Amino acid sequence: MAIANTFAFSGIEAVPVEVQVQIAPGQPALALVGLPDKAVGEARERVRAAFAAMSLSLPLKRVLVNLKPADILKEGSHYDLPLALGLLAAMEVLPRDEIAGYAALGELSLDGSLNPVAGVLPAAIGASAQELGLICPAGQGGEAAWAGRIEVLAPRDLISLINHFRGTQVLTPPQLAGVAEGRPCPDMRDVKGMETARRALEIAAAGGHNLLLVGPPGAGKSMLAARLPGLLPDLDPGCALEVSMIHSVAGLLDGGRLVMRPPFREPHHSASQAALSGGGHRARPGEVSLAHRGVLFLDELPEFPRQALESLRQPMETGRTTVSRAAAHVTYPARFQLVAAMNPCRCGYLGDGGRECGRAPRCGEDYQNRVSGPVLDRIDLAVDVQPATAAELSHAPPGEPTAPIAARVAKARQIQAERFGADGPLCNAEADPHTIRLAPDAQKLLEQAMDKLRLSPRGFTRTMRVGRTIADLAGADVVGRVHIAEALAFRHRMPGR
Repeated sequence: MAIANTFAFSGIEAVPVEVQVQIAPGQPALALVGLPDKAVGEARERVRAAFAAMSLSLPLKRVLVNLKPADILKEGSHYDLPLALGLLAAMEVLPRDEIAGYAALGELSLDGSLNPVAGVLPAAIGASAQELGLICPAGQGGEAAWAGRIEVLAPRDLISLINHFRGTQVLTPPQLAGVAEGRPCPDMRDVKGMETARRALEIAAAGGHNLLLVGPPGAGKSMLAARLPGLLPDLDPGCALEVSMIHSVAGLLDGGRLVMRPPFREPHHSASQAALSGGGHRARPGEVSLAHRGVLFLDELPEFPRQALESLRQPMETGRTTVSRAAAHVTYPARFQLVAAMNPCRCGYLGDGGRECGRAPRCGEDYQNRVSGPVLDRIDLAVDVQPATAAELSHAPPGEPTAPIAARVAKARQIQAERFGADGPLCNAEADPHTIRLAPDAQKLLEQAMDKLRLSPRGFTRTMRVGRTIADLAGADVVGRVHIAEALAFRHRMPGR
């Protein structure tokens, strides 16, 4: 029996799978067992065609391929290459002991060339943990090289790999793929006026807090949200690797380059629950996971399906999302910063006597009620965005540029990193409320506000965290009354209050 190694994926975890190949006397056939899905079952025909392109054929015997463990569903086309290697080892074309020292994944074309597949980065890390080498398509060798001290073979086709093992050709080790360039961000200097909204954006960036922008059409809500990524610092190496693994499993890791900038995801409001929280036929990561350690921007918030919005409640609280299936439960990281924008009502002009519709204010109540209270309760900052006047647009000086604001945000994040330590949370939005020191007058103000504003315990905690961020921006060790007052002012602007 010959063995080739590969992986199945449960979230971003690479689960080891053995491809066991046995050739025995009997009616010529190639049987594949071990819970393969349709894509894995079709690998038999791709392998036959690839062998034919190299003037090879399967033996006229019964060939049994078992994917161990047999109780885990095997999905995807990346099983093509390990299946081919297992067959070649069983046919004595390749040495069995050498093939057993590698994990492999890749999709075969009919001519034997290798096509890219999803999940190379977590597979490389899994192979490193098992002290195995990795064989992957040529275009993804740089991605696999991020796993560190691991032998990576990245052939363009199956014949190159065979020649390498036979010693007639040497595959050169791939170079690191490099770091992905972040998307260009517009500058904050283009935002004229809107001092309250600019301040809220800075606080949200400094503490990783959720933000809601409410205002009429054209007021600049989307414009402000598009500038938030430019204020955020680069990801630290651990977060960059975790984010890159999610994008690798989703097949979105561009050229195998590591993601160092916080992701910015902006799904359309027609997105389904599976698209947002994850799911589908193969339980792929959703937008909440693709935005891990970055920003999830939901424009026209009330227009999203109610069920999709409600699915955000758990990941907003726990930082992970679980896709449940009959056969398995798949968990993905989902520690994202929510930034949402909405109109005050369906027509968009609630409060503007000359433009609002005849159903005001009832239309505003109905429209805002499309976003449930539990979702709004998880939002830390809310801002009324009013459109700039003609005089402001024409004569107001440019706003403060992105660079000095980003420097203040980076300084506040550094203060938080020193406070929490290497094993603690990354920002104030995740902080344990018991670690936040409030001045006595600040504590009293917060307690009074909880009664008067009818804050929930969650709202109480989140206001403390926002106050801590405001204090960090001011360089204060203790959260004072003025910091809590500003945090409450943003909380009081929440729709429905």
